[in-house]
Amino acid sequence: MLNRFAYLTTGWAIKMVSGLSRARIQIHNRENIPDGPTIFVINHFTRLETMIMPYHIFRLTNIPVWSLADYTLFKGGLASIFDRIGVVSTRDPHRDRLIVKSLLTGEANWIIFPEGRMVKNKKIFERGRFMVSSGEGAHRPHTGAATLALRTEFYRQRIQSTAHEVETESKRLMDMYGIESVDAVSGKSTCIVPVNITYYPIRARENILSELAARFIEAPSERMMEELMTEGTMLLAGVDIDIRFGTALKVSAFMEKNVIFNDISTRRRFDFDDPIASRSVMREIAVEIMERYMESIYQMTTVNHDHIFSSLLKYIPGKTIEIQDLKNKAYLVATRNFDNVCGCFHSSLNEDQVSLLTDDRYRKFRDFIRLAIDKGIVVQDGSTLIKDNSKFATVSDFHQVRIENPLSVIANEVEPLTCLQNIIKRIAWLPNYMGRLRIRNRLMEKTVEEFETDYTTYYIEGESKGKSIGTPFLLRSRRKQTGVLLIHGYMAAPPEIASLAHYLNQKGYWVYAPRLKGHGTSPEDLAGRTYWDWIKSVDQGYAIIRSVCSRVVVGGFSTGAALSLELASRLSYLKGVFAICPPLRLQDVSSRFAGAVDAWNRFMHMVKIDRATKEFIENTPENPHINYFRNPISGVREIELLMDDVENKLPEIHFPALVAQSYKDPVVNPVGSRRIFELLGSEDKRYVLFNFDRHGILLGKGSEKVHRTIGHFIDELND
Repeated sequence: MLNRFAYLTTGWAIKMVSGLSRARIQIHNRENIPDGPTIFVINHFTRLETMIMPYHIFRLTNIPVWSLADYTLFKGGLASIFDRIGVVSTRDPHRDRLIVKSLLTGEANWIIFPEGRMVKNKKIFERGRFMVSSGEGAHRPHTGAATLALRTEFYRQRIQSTAHEVETESKRLMDMYGIESVDAVSGKSTCIVPVNITYYPIRARENILSELAARFIEAPSERMMEELMTEGTMLLAGVDIDIRFGTALKVSAFMEKNVIFNDISTRRRFDFDDPIASRSVMREIAVEIMERYMESIYQMTTVNHDHIFSSLLKYIPGKTIEIQDLKNKAYLVATRNFDNVCGCFHSSLNEDQVSLLTDDRYRKFRDFIRLAIDKGIVVQDGSTLIKDNSKFATVSDFHQVRIENPLSVIANEVEPLTCLQNIIKRIAWLPNYMGRLRIRNRLMEKTVEEFETDYTTYYIEGESKGKSIGTPFLLRSRRKQTGVLLIHGYMAAPPEIASLAHYLNQKGYWVYAPRLKGHGTSPEDLAGRTYWDWIKSVDQGYAIIRSVCSRVVVGGFSTGAALSLELASRLSYLKGVFAICPPLRLQDVSSRFAGAVDAWNRFMHMVKIDRATKEFIENTPENPHINYFRNPISGVREIELLMDDVENKLPEIHFPALVAQSYKDPVVNPVGSRRIFELLGSEDKRYVLFNFDRHGILLGKGSEKVHRTIGHFIDELND
């Protein structure tokens, strides 16, 4: 029997190793673990499951967890470790009796892998049914977990029912299992809990473990090197491991049949492996239970970006794929409302996905495409990909597939999610123009919904302007080659740049004017925003105009100018960028103290002395029908943080650029805008100084001069 001290000390060793690992483990739905004897059925992709799952389940239940492992693993030092942590060989002659006995008493729970062995290619689903692929061929998932749970429940009920009526039979059965009394038999029903483990990302490469093996082990096998490269990378380079517990299957609920009840209550004596009348019925039930837990396991697969990318790559027809089209379709899948789809999603899919359409700042798409290119699945030719469709059709060597063709492995993993598959297939077959139209409509609906919510939440009677002030707008043109993203300034709203927008639209350009978060509602809304919120608003705006026009120019006024430059620093392609009165340095003396005042306010909130805070200063706007009359101190601080960020990025901008400034600007110091111009990395750049004594030079007397300068700049970009 298991030495509990050895079990615990080995668990501490595993914990120490886990501490050295860079893997990030997330455990979901732990409330689904029942209080009673349990078999955990888990999908099997790596050897890591055999090591980490007993440890983590023990932490959750405080009950030892034993597991079955393939007999070929019980060699050398690994066999000793397995003995210590309760891993039993699949060829142990006492295996079944040990499992049933420990479940009867509740002294241990069990882990069983229903695929029978590691499924390295994740090919688990074939023609609508579960069929496990392996190096030896395909086979149905094993019913062993269901059979053992049924046998446990059968003998639990038989021991308990015969204890009063046929005491000698009850005692004989307890002696057979080494159980001292009926009281030692757990009164709780045996349960089977489906568990899914999903790894993200899956990348196999040389690492310290594979290098050491190659150096110190004479002629290591290809299989060993593959496992060290794949699983070693997961541990050392870092991987997200999502562990999800499904709803427990109470085995006794499947046994309510007369033939089973008759065998449980019969006075006839029979031993563990003797034939009984209900055996064939219980075999049928075991198959039904197996189907239930297999479906549950794979419905809990944690869908991630790689699943979406690889499945789209697989299903998009033809060989040539536009990179932007693949990004567009990935965005449509990632932002689909999955309320009616069974499935779980990686935390990164719960975030805003607009970066897929802009700069791919989290490198989700970039890293995937690099992997696809490295493995010869696609070849990049400029802005297109040439796909090798055979990579998704041919069968790779089972023990090398994680290295040779990881995209096929990733796509296979989500095949059982039929609803998700149907959605991906429909989007994969969408014509390019239809995908762009859906993105535009979806994003515009989203921006309007966000504004409606913010307006309702932060509306202040007598202070908030009408809804028309804060509503973003799109001006259409018959020509779709060039579009302009036009961004308003701080404490303002889209009408601030409306006259310029209409001027450019009359010249034949599409124009989209987004609303920056915190604007067009009330100062209280703005006080709670950061410049990252404004960046997200700009990114959404870029994605909207990019979904219509193949060429985009981005520009803005004041803080909007700074945001335009920030966006330009992150994009790989723009036709050009213009910045009107960008605020690298502010003229207002009070702005110099914004950081200190903001820090003071936060400290006062922390110590709960709100009366000592100064959150707003009065504002005398140039455009009172648009601007706020109160300026949040925190907002001024966010402008400073934004400009610090932008200043460092200016050398990274290489697109044609225009910087325009008011000579006697009372808000923005012209020295700052000149500094921006000098730092720009663009070879084609120009600086224009207008002799105005106001900040808002896009409105009012003489503004048509500024409009013409911007229009001429954009016209030249299209010559």
